Order: sequence, then C-alpha cells, then structure tokens
Amino acid sequence: MIRISNLKLGIDEDISSLKDLVIKKLKIKEKDLIKYNIYKESIDARRRGKIDFVYTVDAQVNNEDKILKSKVKDVVKVKQATYIGVEIGTEKLNNRPIIIGSGPAGLFAALLLAQKGYNPLLLERGLDVDNRTNDINDFWNNRKFKNNSNVQFGEGGAGTFSDGKLTTRIKDIRCRKVLEELVNFGSPDEILYSHKPHVGTDILKGVVKNIRNEIIRLGGEVRFDSKVTDVIVENQEIKAVVINETETIESDAVILAIGHSARDTYKMLHKRGVRIIQKPFAIGARIEHPQELINKSQYKEFYNHPRLGAADYRLIEHTSNARTAYTFCMCPGGSVIASASNEFEVVTNGMSEHARDKANANSAFLVNVLPEDFGSDDPLAGVHFQEKYEKLAYELGGKNYNAPAQLVGDFLNDKVTTSLGSVEPSYKPGVEFVDLRECLPEFVTTTMKEALVSLDNKLHGFAMHDAVLTGVETRSSAPIRIVRDEETLESANTKNLYPCGEGAGYAGGIVTAAVDGIKCAEKIIMKYSNL
Repeated sequence: MIRISNLKLGIDEDISSLKDLVIKKLKIKEKDLIKYNIYKESIDARRRGKIDFVYTVDAQVNNEDKILKSKVKDVVKVKQATYIGVEIGTEKLNNRPIIIGSGPAGLFAALLLAQKGYNPLLLERGLDVDNRTNDINDFWNNRKFKNNSNVQFGEGGAGTFSDGKLTTRIKDIRCRKVLEELVNFGSPDEILYSHKPHVGTDILKGVVKNIRNEIIRLGGEVRFDSKVTDVIVENQEIKAVVINETETIESDAVILAIGHSARDTYKMLHKRGVRIIQKPFAIGARIEHPQELINKSQYKEFYNHPRLGAADYRLIEHTSNARTAYTFCMCPGGSVIASASNEFEVVTNGMSEHARDKANANSAFLVNVLPEDFGSDDPLAGVHFQEKYEKLAYELGGKNYNAPAQLVGDFLNDKVTTSLGSVEPSYKPGVEFVDLRECLPEFVTTTMKEALVSLDNKLHGFAMHDAVLTGVETRSSAPIRIVRDEETLESANTKNLYPCGEGAGYAGGIVTAAVDGIKCAEKIIMKYSNL
C-alpha cells in the first residue's frame, strides 16, 4: 500500500476531486488506481484569505514498485495498521473476570474479553443510558438529583455526556481498534481520519448501548444499579467483590475502571489497603463565548462557510506565579452542564452534540493544582480539596444547584455581575452572580486573571467583557493514582486487581481510557485460558 501526504483541496473544491489529485501525484492512469481511502484530514487556515483541506491518502495501485522507485515526494510504502491482539494464556480461570465501571475503559475491556470468549461480568453503579438520560434531564430541568444516575455515573461514564472528543497524543495501534469499533457500533466514519475527531453526546448514547448489546451477545453479562461497596482481599490478593452491600461474587481478575468521580470507592479501596497516591490535577471554571466569535477568530472571512462547521481552540499560558492556565475539553457549539456526582455540590462540565450547532462555545479554563497545595499527606487529600470548592460553589449558587457565575470583564475587575451582556449562559438549572474568588483558591483566580489578558492576544475576544465564567470545574482528571505494576498492570500491592482508565490515574480522555481498558484486558487474556 502507498501513502500519499500533503494533498490539498481548496475550501470550495469538492472532495471527489481527491481521486484526481492522487492520480496526478502518482502519475498513473485511472485504471491503475485500484482503490484509495482517506487516512487523515486536517484544515490549514494559517494564510489569510485562503483555507485548504489537507489529506493523507492510502492507495492500492498497479505497479506499486515502479511508483516507489520513482521517489515521488510525499509518497511512501506502508503496511496496513491492524490490531492483532495477544495470545491466550494457559492458567485455569475458575471465576469469570469482573469489570467495575462502564465508561470507555470498562466498556472496551469488557468488549475485548467478550470477543475472546471470557464471558465477563460488567458492573455499573448507575443506570442504563436511556434511564440515565431521563434522570439527568430531570436534574437539569427540575433540580432533582440522583446519586447513582447522573453525568458522572451510569452507562458510558462521564464521556457519554461530553463533546465525545477522540483526540489523543498517544501513538498506539489500539487507538485504531478503538476508532474502528466505535464506527462499527454507530459512530460516523469520519472519526477514522479527521484530524480532530468527535462523536457528540447524541450519537454516543446509541454507541454505548450497541457495545453493551454486543458484550451480552458474546456471552458477557452487564448489570446496572450494581455498586461495588467492598472488595474481599486475602493475602494481598483480590478474591471477590461485594455488590450493594449484600451480594458477594468471586473473581480471579477484577478490572477497576471506576471513573474519576467514584470517591466513595476510592475511600473503600484505601481502607482495604490498596495503594493510592496523590496526583496533580486542575481546577477552574467553564468559559463561554459566542460561537460566532470563535469562528471569526479562527477562520476570518470564511467563518460561516458550510464546510468548516464550528471552530475550536486550545490555549495555554505560563504565568508569572509559576502556574499554568489552559483550556481543556473545548466544546464548540455546545452547552455548559451540571455534572455533580454528590448532593449539595456544584460541578460544571461541557457537552456538544454531533452537529455542534448551539449558539455558544465553551471550554474548561483551568489552573494546575499540585500535591503540595493539598496541605496533607493523606492519599485522598486531592479528593477533599475538590469537595471543598464544589460545596462552596453549591452554597454560593443558592443551595439549589445553580452555579456561581461572573462575566469575564467583572471577574477581571473584582466586581459582582449585575446583568448579562451578549452571552446567555447555557448552564441548567441556572446561574447565580457571585465573585468567583469566593469559591476558588486565590492562586487559581490570580492565575486565571493574568492568563485571560495574555490569551486574548492569541485568540482575539477570549477576554471579552461579556464572556461568562461558570464555576466550578474540578473533574478534569483524577486527583489520585491507584499504583500498579508497569509490567502486569496489577495493583502494586493487590494481585489480580487491575486499576484502569481515568479513575485510576492512567488516562485523560475517551480514547486513552479505552486503550487502557484494552491493555488491562490483554493482561488477563495473556494469563488465563478461556476454556
């Protein structure tokens, strides 16, 4: 197979012209092009007055060797990247594998184990995606919060109610398997080649349901409303899990894919002696702008071109106090959403549907938090740090799940907002105007202020007066790491327990979490026979 890079189409050129570019680049006749497919698509908007779509294409051709010998620029031979998997082990498996949590890590671990004939049991403390959606809408619209059925807990994990971003910096063939499986279960084909692939929460709901049905079809079992309340550990080896305080199920291998908000599970594991350490994370607020402003800033005169869709951004600033402020989980054409996982706390996140067609853009605007900021050696000190500011946000918001909010211009001038400008906050149930300094650490607000001014030079309008800051954003990543052996991926001091994904401190998004789930499942497959 031949890979051709740097093929450019103008913004008004039809994608069907790509075939002609391939033929021209390779200097072949149409009959010699057997087939081709897009490997990667990106947008080049660096030059004023011009936007190109840039493609890398894989092609099968006649006379491949002859073409390669001619050493055409940007043309190389490649092998088809395919996930092969691992060899099945020989040790007897007396009890089926258990996966705790049905976020990306848990779902893909369970899927691979089911595909290999291990009949896994997938336990989820929350509800199936349909009932979960109803509960979340009831919370957003009527303030009726449910502890185990919310944005953090339930089928698909927190990623189900997000932008469905699939970008990752890791280079791992398992990423390709994740994307291919997502397409197989209902995601759009373009995620296989888009430079910044995303699915959207509306499509993700169907995708996770399809994965669940496939796990069941292959012999696995999926149980909802099944919270793991304890683990049985003997001689530093996990023997069983306890569900809803009443049911004990034995297992030879347990994958712990609990997500970054399962604080009660963290506490239970710590009590049982599983080794946990502190980890850096970040907190801040959601910042919300008109999507049109972001489009104009990124695409200039092409901002409303139908081929471009909603623009995004990614910004970072190192400030004078040696802190870093950055944007995270940017949601073009999306909404700021209420994402608490406990009563009497306010947590924000962002969400977009596939079309990304809402009026506002939003992003987490965060400042790094280090273990030394916790002021304690307690492995769960970061959890307590998060809880403190989420409870403050609840109090300041009015004790009714309204979120504390402030216009950027007022935030920069230490004034409580009295009226909105051109940006209508999208957060439901609603917002309460406050001074955000009252629900965020001083070092966070100081860093945010300095960064806002600087980042406005990188993205014009980022510090616009009418932009809305909605707090607090605290769940960008886990504040702990459940320590595991680098080779076996088992807990460092509890055999046959496999800490996995974002909640264990080993991933930072849908794809990386799914890849980590696959890695943990592979370790079980390599060790145990499926007979």
